[in-house]
Amino acid sequence: MAKLAFCGTGRMGAPMAARLLAAGHRLNVWNRTPERADALVAKRAHRASTPADASRGVEAAITMVSTPEALEQVVFGPEGLAEGLPAGASLIDMSTVGPEVVRQLASRLSGRAEVIDAPVLGTVPQAQEGSLHIYFGGSPSSFERWKGVLSAMGAPRYVGGPGAGAALKLVVNSTLGALMVGLGEALSLADALGVEERVALDALADSPIAPTVKRKRANIEGGQYPANFSLALAAKDMGLVCRAAARVGRPLEMARAIQEHFAAARARGLGELDYSAVIAHIRGKPAS
Repeated sequence: MAKLAFCGTGRMGAPMAARLLAAGHRLNVWNRTPERADALVAKRAHRASTPADASRGVEAAITMVSTPEALEQVVFGPEGLAEGLPAGASLIDMSTVGPEVVRQLASRLSGRAEVIDAPVLGTVPQAQEGSLHIYFGGSPSSFERWKGVLSAMGAPRYVGGPGAGAALKLVVNSTLGALMVGLGEALSLADALGVEERVALDALADSPIAPTVKRKRANIEGGQYPANFSLALAAKDMGLVCRAAARVGRPLEMARAIQEHFAAARARGLGELDYSAVIAHIRGKPAS
């Protein structure tokens, strides 16, 4: 069993950390809003007062935060992980921040700690079940060292060297945005042509985007979008996709259009709803 720090016990991080505790690992936990770690402390996690406090004496620190800026603060801010992480320990970032951020992180911690990128595919139910897909970027030896720990949270897959996991996560997320916006535009067209919503959804449930339709149909029909993966985070991720593509000279016209849809829906005040609320935005319908 490993001694670990876990920083970021929000909507996704809390059930992921709970899976580690259930597997028998010793866990120091920290969150910017301390009460979000209460349930983990009740399960015998140690509450740390700062990221530095969380990381002292551990074999690895795991970060699960919302943005590159949050990761910067947790690692390099006052009393950040970098101050407490022991020499030879690993920093396993499971956030979605993009490969450039991961490589900069590794460069700044070079000689002090190994940086591994292991972002996840899945939302809250998969985090609770321990069935996340985990894209591991790092050395093969590090994968062998940490795959058992990561298996408590899902299925780790070795995808390449440092930054490869973060890059693959952007590739996958670019398709998730496309599916959701595509469904929104299809239903918007159905509205304009006078096709009943029920009829359109029945037909789309038998089409190539059937899994997306079936997962989000209740949200669409009820106009209620409780967040498993927030629209604000989807907008952030599409921005990362577009910036990464521009950095390597690959303009992605569809990705830019998708980003604009999510940005507009966020500006409308839908950011804290599920990312499928972009469908209501595209259709000009209310969402809550």
